[in-house]
Amino acid sequence: MRITPSLLNADFANLAGEAARIPTADYLHMDVMDNHFVPNLTLGVPVIEALAKAAPQPIDAHLMIEEPDRWAPQFVEAGASSVTFHVEAAQAPVRLAREIRAQGARASMALKPATPIEPYEDLLPELDMVLIMTVEPGFGGQRFLDLCLPKIRRTRALLDKVGGDIWLQVDGGVSLETIERCAEAGADTFVAGSAVFGADDPGAMVERLRETAVGACH
Repeated sequence: MRITPSLLNADFANLAGEAARIPTADYLHMDVMDNHFVPNLTLGVPVIEALAKAAPQPIDAHLMIEEPDRWAPQFVEAGASSVTFHVEAAQAPVRLAREIRAQGARASMALKPATPIEPYEDLLPELDMVLIMTVEPGFGGQRFLDLCLPKIRRTRALLDKVGGDIWLQVDGGVSLETIERCAEAGADTFVAGSAVFGADDPGAMVERLRETAVGACH
């Protein structure tokens, strides 16, 4: 069970300091938004490059942008260990996944809440992770959409069928109240923003989230 806190809810003036508050986080989840694919504008290559040098945790870059085929390789060059593109925006997802992997990073495909997983079954072996969005991408602090739970289950079934070590990540409204449902549905990697950085002790919250997810599977 991996916890990858989203720095969208952290103090942007002190990202390295915020990363230091969550030493046991498995990855730092960085939300890259371009104000086109989603209605928000956040950070880009220079911020990820700076944080990759300053933070001990690997960086999980979630690209909520148009033209990921063009831009994704730059995020690997900037130091991201995992790069997630949205299948709704990718022109050639198989080629893009292979390019990301060829550069030495993990390739991940994200799906918005209304996008079904089934049409993409054949390209799952090209991936290291699938990200199921459990809110509409764009802003932190949204409520978890329970309607995504059946899709998490169906995705887990497809990943088990494909075999290999493909992680299943959920992002959106993940908290102590919702992480159990996600874990029971088959997710093993969790993005939590407000739940972590809204806590008095973000590092302790990372541990509590992980323990809760592990407990849901026993």
